[in-house]
Amino acid sequence: MAKEASAPSLTAAQVAHVARLARLELDPASIERFRPQLAAVLGNIAKLDSVDLAGAEPMAHPFESHNRLADDVPVEGLPIEAILMNAPAVEGRFLAVPKVLAEES
Repeated sequence: MAKEASAPSLTAAQVAHVARLARLELDPASIERFRPQLAAVLGNIAKLDSVDLAGAEPMAHPFESHNRLADDVPVEGLPIEAILMNAPAVEGRFLAVPKVLAEES
């Protein structure tokens, strides 16, 4: 049986610290508004932490799943002309793409 966990009480400084870690800027009124909400979230996490999981097998998904992959069968590719026909920019028989790496000085 799981033991009951209560919501922790948080100070305004603790809420401000969490906000700073999350890179949030909160005014004092917002900090007071979020204190009970953050305490409730932490209380729910404490409830989950108090559940007895002895004998429970870890799992990645709540149900069994399998990949449905078709066999990899080689097929004839498209002709170069068909590929280049829809390309936004072409250089000879190649696709032209913008540079992504700058040249070193």
